[in-house]
Amino acid sequence: MVNFTETAIKILEARYLIRDKNMNILETPEDMLKRVAKNIASADLQYGFSEKEVNNTEKKFFEIMDNLEFLPNSPTLMNANTIFQQLSACFVLPINDNLDSIFSTLKNAAIIQQTGGGTGFNFSNLRPFNDLVRGLPAAAGPVGFMKIFDITTDVIKQGGRRRGANMGILDITHPDIIKFVSSKVDPNFLKNFNISVAITDEFMEAVLNKKEFNLINPRTNEVVKVVDANKILDLISMMAWMSGDPGVIYLDTINKNNPLKNLGIIRSTNPCGEVPLYPYEACNLGSINLSKLVKNKSINYQRLKDIIHIAVHFLDNVIDMSKFPIKEISEMVKNTRKIGLGVMGFADLLFQLEIPYNSPEALEVAEELMKFVKKEAESSSKHLAEIKGPFPYIDKSIYYKKQELRNATLLSIAPTGTISLLADCSSGIEPVYGLGYTREMLDGKIITILNKHLEKKLKDLGLYSEQVIEKLLATGSIQDTELPDNIKRVFITALEIDPKDHLKMQAKFQKFVDNSISKTINLPFETPLEKIKEIYIMGWKLGCKGVTVYRDKSRSEQVLTFGKKAIQEKNKEHCPDCGSMNIIREGKCLICRDCGYSLCNL
Repeated sequence: MVNFTETAIKILEARYLIRDKNMNILETPEDMLKRVAKNIASADLQYGFSEKEVNNTEKKFFEIMDNLEFLPNSPTLMNANTIFQQLSACFVLPINDNLDSIFSTLKNAAIIQQTGGGTGFNFSNLRPFNDLVRGLPAAAGPVGFMKIFDITTDVIKQGGRRRGANMGILDITHPDIIKFVSSKVDPNFLKNFNISVAITDEFMEAVLNKKEFNLINPRTNEVVKVVDANKILDLISMMAWMSGDPGVIYLDTINKNNPLKNLGIIRSTNPCGEVPLYPYEACNLGSINLSKLVKNKSINYQRLKDIIHIAVHFLDNVIDMSKFPIKEISEMVKNTRKIGLGVMGFADLLFQLEIPYNSPEALEVAEELMKFVKKEAESSSKHLAEIKGPFPYIDKSIYYKKQELRNATLLSIAPTGTISLLADCSSGIEPVYGLGYTREMLDGKIITILNKHLEKKLKDLGLYSEQVIEKLLATGSIQDTELPDNIKRVFITALEIDPKDHLKMQAKFQKFVDNSISKTINLPFETPLEKIKEIYIMGWKLGCKGVTVYRDKSRSEQVLTFGKKAIQEKNKEHCPDCGSMNIIREGKCLICRDCGYSLCNL
């Protein structure tokens, strides 16, 4: 039986477990997993599988979730075998330069968010601010229309259980790029949006060669302004240094590695950037919990192989069981059958292997691990294609006449904000943000919660002491303690890792991931502005598909969780959904430990 933590049970009761019309909870956490496993396994009946075979698959699906070795994205856990039956996490919708397209997309976005999905948009087709409309300079521009989308998201909460999240993208060539990049200087503006600039190789080369760059009106396709490329990247860097927004996506890198090149250029991603998608595509995500796969201080690759094959089968079945809210989405999703299998608990894995995150050994582990996941995921998808047939658009893909796969894409690394809390593991491939925090109970009692791997290590070695814990809680770190250097090297936190090491790790995983990766380059508060620009250039050179930075305390809503002073400051902050003060920040993820409210990269 699954051993959910107290925090996980609170989150499940607040947001995941089915209730009756009087809001009484009707199922246990185990019942939820059985509901999901049964519903997803039943997809095989559509392909002629016997009841016995489906029952066996259901048991396998339940087992990997029950063991917390794998969890699908939240909409699948929430909506499987319910009236919603909308199981995908993220969608991309098109926006063209006319009111009918804009407001049709707005309506579709509201419907999607109401059923638990996030939405991504590229606003670059819209004519710039004050451009001609019927002969008059009256265009609202991309940022003007983003306001409307933002307000709508604020009103339509995702199924009442997940707040709306959007990705707003603008091409670096758009005349409104400066207005867009500067749009979130006001922290209360576009609060339901991540924003990213779609950067091209041409632009980056102009930066490196200190050249000018053309801004082009999408309505006329004419150059309207010539700008200094370095000054534009300086502005992007300054805004990201101030608030974490915008991020950047490297458009040409995404499309060079796009397996569906014959469908055209991909211009958008989901809200956290880990899945580049065409208009009307959706992606269902799931993550393998690496913290469960260490045996005798080594990775249990045989068990990992089993989980990968079961998880690919699970995620492929999700496509058939999803009730998509829009016809065009249903058609596109079933034509490309994209899935995004990822990993979480990577930092926990390294703790257990006693390998520092910022070491060559950690990069070797990442490469070996993700290479294995890629190989086995492709093997599983190939096997499914033999049984159920390849994805219908395979003739438009790089796989045509080479190999048959069931899914156009297979791998993606999500931030796993809430499901990593459910699985009691670290988020995605992120290092831990802090090794301990304090929690105020309802009765006012303050309790201390330490990283479980550090706590075990200290107790095993007889090094656990009040003095060590006091220093740890003051900073979230053990670097200012008398603990042995080998322990300090292993138990390193996100802010103690050089940005170059963050990027190297992201690039190492990206090498084997056909979609993309949601990862935050966490920076100390004192990081100089010029460092951000260096990070963007290095990320592009390393072949990352996007980069997000977050400088510690650069946002007013940041939640501090270290020391007594932190408790007092934390009491000023409340969860936007349930009002709880028990909220933490993991990188750029804001997470409520009482109700599961999670906004990653927002």
